[in-house]
Amino acid sequence: MMERTGLVTFGGNPMTLVGTEVKVGDDAPDVEVVDNDMQPVKLSTYKGKIAIVTSVASLDTDVCDVETRKFNQEVGELGDDVVVLTISMDLPFAQKRWCGAAGVETVKTFSDHRTAAFGEAWGVLIKELRLLARAVFVVDREGDIRYVEVLGEVGDEPDYDAALKAAKELL
Repeated sequence: MMERTGLVTFGGNPMTLVGTEVKVGDDAPDVEVVDNDMQPVKLSTYKGKIAIVTSVASLDTDVCDVETRKFNQEVGELGDDVVVLTISMDLPFAQKRWCGAAGVETVKTFSDHRTAAFGEAWGVLIKELRLLARAVFVVDREGDIRYVEVLGEVGDEPDYDAALKAAKELL
Protein backbone atom coordinates (compact mmCIF):
# COMPACT_ATOMS: atom_id res chain seq x y z
CA MET A 1 0.00 0.00 0.00
CA MET A 2 1.29 3.44 -0.94
CA GLU A 3 2.51 5.68 1.89
CA ARG A 4 2.88 9.46 1.77
CA THR A 5 4.70 11.61 4.30
CA GLY A 6 5.03 15.35 4.91
CA LEU A 7 1.35 16.12 4.20
CA VAL A 8 -0.37 15.87 7.57
CA THR A 9 0.40 16.52 11.20
CA PHE A 10 -1.54 15.53 14.30
CA GLY A 11 -0.92 17.88 17.20
CA GLY A 12 2.08 19.17 15.28
CA ASN A 13 3.62 15.70 14.89
CA PRO A 14 4.27 14.47 11.33
CA MET A 15 2.09 11.54 10.26
CA THR A 16 2.09 9.06 7.36
CA LEU A 17 -0.95 8.79 5.10
CA VAL A 18 -1.68 5.34 3.71
CA GLY A 19 -3.39 4.91 0.35
CA THR A 20 -3.53 6.61 -3.00
CA GLU A 21 -4.07 10.36 -3.15
CA VAL A 22 -7.50 11.23 -4.51
CA LYS A 23 -7.45 14.18 -6.93
CA VAL A 24 -9.99 16.38 -8.67
CA GLY A 25 -11.16 14.55 -11.80
CA ASP A 26 -10.72 11.07 -10.32
CA ASP A 27 -13.60 8.66 -9.97
CA ALA A 28 -14.68 8.58 -6.32
CA PRO A 29 -13.51 5.25 -4.90
CA ASP A 30 -16.49 3.04 -4.10
CA VAL A 31 -15.93 1.33 -0.79
CA GLU A 32 -18.09 -0.23 1.88
CA VAL A 33 -18.47 1.44 5.26
CA VAL A 34 -20.81 0.70 8.18
CA ASP A 35 -23.84 2.81 9.07
CA ASN A 36 -25.07 3.63 12.59
CA ASP A 37 -27.19 0.45 12.63
CA MET A 38 -24.16 -1.76 11.85
CA GLN A 39 -25.28 -2.29 8.25
CA PRO A 40 -22.81 -2.21 5.35
CA VAL A 41 -23.28 0.67 2.90
CA LYS A 42 -21.45 1.26 -0.36
CA LEU A 43 -20.66 4.89 -1.15
CA SER A 44 -22.07 4.34 -4.67
CA THR A 45 -25.50 4.26 -2.99
CA TYR A 46 -25.32 8.07 -3.21
CA LYS A 47 -24.50 8.25 -6.92
CA GLY A 48 -26.93 10.65 -8.55
CA LYS A 49 -26.59 13.06 -5.63
CA ILE A 50 -23.96 15.70 -4.99
CA ALA A 51 -21.99 14.37 -2.03
CA ILE A 52 -19.84 16.31 0.39
CA VAL A 53 -17.68 13.53 1.84
CA THR A 54 -15.80 14.42 5.01
CA SER A 55 -13.32 12.33 6.93
CA VAL A 56 -12.68 13.13 10.57
CA ALA A 57 -10.53 11.63 13.33
CA SER A 58 -13.40 11.26 15.82
CA LEU A 59 -16.80 12.87 16.27
CA ASP A 60 -16.01 13.04 20.00
CA THR A 61 -13.31 15.69 19.49
CA ASP A 62 -13.96 19.42 19.47
CA VAL A 63 -13.08 20.28 15.86
CA CYS A 64 -14.81 17.21 14.39
CA ASP A 65 -17.90 18.07 16.45
CA VAL A 66 -17.91 21.70 15.23
CA GLU A 67 -17.29 20.67 11.60
CA THR A 68 -20.04 18.06 11.51
CA ARG A 69 -22.58 20.39 13.15
CA LYS A 70 -21.66 23.17 10.69
CA PHE A 71 -22.14 20.92 7.64
CA ASN A 72 -25.38 19.58 9.17
CA GLN A 73 -26.69 23.14 9.42
CA GLU A 74 -25.47 24.33 6.01
CA VAL A 75 -26.49 21.34 3.89
CA GLY A 76 -30.08 21.62 5.01
CA GLU A 77 -30.26 24.83 2.99
CA LEU A 78 -29.01 23.16 -0.21
CA GLY A 79 -31.95 20.83 -0.76
CA ASP A 80 -32.35 17.11 -1.27
CA ASP A 81 -29.84 16.85 -4.13
CA VAL A 82 -26.90 17.33 -1.73
CA VAL A 83 -25.83 14.85 0.96
CA VAL A 84 -23.06 15.05 3.53
CA LEU A 85 -21.35 11.77 4.39
CA THR A 86 -19.01 11.95 7.39
CA ILE A 87 -16.69 9.01 7.88
CA SER A 88 -14.54 8.23 10.92
CA MET A 89 -13.05 5.26 12.73
CA ASP A 90 -15.55 5.72 15.56
CA LEU A 91 -17.68 2.68 16.30
CA PRO A 92 -21.21 2.90 14.87
CA PHE A 93 -22.64 2.89 18.42
CA ALA A 94 -20.60 5.98 19.30
CA GLN A 95 -21.61 7.71 16.07
CA LYS A 96 -25.29 7.04 16.71
CA ARG A 97 -25.02 8.29 20.30
CA TRP A 98 -23.13 11.42 19.19
CA CYS A 99 -25.63 12.23 16.42
CA GLY A 100 -28.52 11.88 18.87
CA ALA A 101 -26.86 14.06 21.50
CA ALA A 102 -25.81 16.68 18.91
CA GLY A 103 -29.15 16.72 17.10
CA VAL A 104 -27.40 15.89 13.82
CA GLU A 105 -29.97 14.46 11.43
CA THR A 106 -28.95 15.70 7.99
CA VAL A 107 -25.34 14.50 7.93
CA LYS A 108 -25.02 10.75 7.52
CA THR A 109 -22.22 9.25 9.63
CA PHE A 110 -20.40 6.06 8.71
CA SER A 111 -17.70 4.00 10.35
CA ASP A 112 -14.54 2.73 8.64
CA HIS A 113 -13.42 0.84 11.76
CA ARG A 114 -13.72 -2.68 10.34
CA THR A 115 -11.41 -2.59 7.34
CA ALA A 116 -10.14 0.99 6.89
CA ALA A 117 -11.20 0.55 3.24
CA PHE A 118 -12.31 4.18 2.96
CA GLY A 119 -9.14 5.52 4.56
CA GLU A 120 -6.93 3.52 2.20
CA ALA A 121 -8.97 4.06 -0.99
CA TRP A 122 -9.32 7.81 -0.40
CA GLY A 123 -5.71 8.22 0.87
CA VAL A 124 -6.57 9.62 4.31
CA LEU A 125 -5.68 6.76 6.69
CA ILE A 126 -3.12 7.87 9.28
CA LYS A 127 -0.75 4.93 9.64
CA GLU A 128 0.53 5.77 13.12
CA LEU A 129 -2.91 6.25 14.71
CA ARG A 130 -5.31 4.21 12.53
CA LEU A 131 -7.49 7.30 12.39
CA LEU A 132 -8.61 9.30 9.38
CA ALA A 133 -7.04 12.63 8.48
CA ARG A 134 -9.39 15.60 8.23
CA ALA A 135 -10.43 16.02 4.61
CA VAL A 136 -13.36 17.28 2.56
CA PHE A 137 -14.25 15.98 -0.89
CA VAL A 138 -17.10 17.04 -3.17
CA VAL A 139 -18.36 14.36 -5.53
CA ASP A 140 -20.67 15.15 -8.46
CA ARG A 141 -23.77 13.20 -9.48
CA GLU A 142 -21.72 10.95 -11.81
CA GLY A 143 -19.28 9.99 -9.05
CA ASP A 144 -16.37 12.21 -10.06
CA ILE A 145 -14.28 14.11 -7.50
CA ARG A 146 -14.76 17.84 -8.04
CA TYR A 147 -13.14 19.33 -4.91
CA VAL A 148 -10.48 18.11 -2.47
CA GLU A 149 -9.14 19.62 0.74
CA VAL A 150 -6.85 17.55 2.96
CA LEU A 151 -6.00 19.60 6.04
CA GLY A 152 -2.29 19.89 6.85
CA GLU A 153 -3.06 19.75 10.58
CA VAL A 154 -5.77 17.32 11.68
CA GLY A 155 -6.87 19.80 14.37
CA ASP A 156 -7.66 22.59 11.88
CA GLU A 157 -11.14 23.31 10.52
CA PRO A 158 -11.77 22.98 6.77
CA ASP A 159 -12.68 25.80 4.40
CA TYR A 160 -16.46 25.39 4.71
CA ASP A 161 -17.22 28.16 2.22
CA ALA A 162 -15.04 26.65 -0.52
CA ALA A 163 -16.55 23.17 -0.09
CA LEU A 164 -20.11 24.50 -0.03
CA LYS A 165 -19.39 26.68 -3.07
CA ALA A 166 -18.07 23.64 -4.96
CA ALA A 167 -21.25 21.72 -4.09
CA LYS A 168 -23.57 24.62 -5.02
CA GLU A 169 -21.88 24.98 -8.41
CA LEU A 170 -22.96 21.40 -9.20
CA LEU A 171 -26.66 22.04 -8.50
